[in-house]
Amino acid sequence: MALKLHGIPVSTCTTRVLACAYEKGLEIEIVPVNLLAGEHKTPDFLATKNPFGQIPVLEDGDLSLFESRAINKYIATKYKDQGTDLLREGDPKEAALVGVWLEVEAQHYNPAVGDLVYELVIRPMHGGATREEVVKAESEKLGKVLDVYEARLSKTKYLAGDFFSLADLHHLPYTYYMMKTAKKDLIESRPHVKAWWEELVSRPAVKKAVAGMTLV
Repeated sequence: MALKLHGIPVSTCTTRVLACAYEKGLEIEIVPVNLLAGEHKTPDFLATKNPFGQIPVLEDGDLSLFESRAINKYIATKYKDQGTDLLREGDPKEAALVGVWLEVEAQHYNPAVGDLVYELVIRPMHGGATREEVVKAESEKLGKVLDVYEARLSKTKYLAGDFFSLADLHHLPYTYYMMKTAKKDLIESRPHVKAWWEELVSRPAVKKAVAGMTLV
């Protein structure tokens, strides 16, 4: 039975899950959620899918999960013996480093890149003007994080070590949209970060996952 993912391909968090599933070689059925019609805010969705009214939501038999990072950990754990080893749980040190960089992405990287994508892509789509002061502030924050990445990636091919992991994959969706904007220089001006990013988006599973990311 294929996994069911309630979401839409242009959604960053939906793409994050798709990339993980594809790295594992899994079949996954996308169940479209009409955000414009407010399907994610209906009483049924709130009661049976996600009480916070957000996508994506994974259904695996009688199990329903929300929050893309938690979904990915579930997928990577359940299907640990197939596809790419994304958690490295066979080696405690490697697994610990994956855990560290997963936290770095969630706590340091994502807040800044998410705000940048919102200002540069999402606000204009809804008729709003990009707030340049926000772009400047978040660019500075992200730049400081990427300076740390540049130093790290000068020593290892990927963030947790010389192996691709969930820590790298989780950076995919927001960075993908940012790279369609003028702020792509935040990545391209740092040679080791640029090489890491190019390696990430060259992966077959990632190419398949981002095919639906057509906002820009």
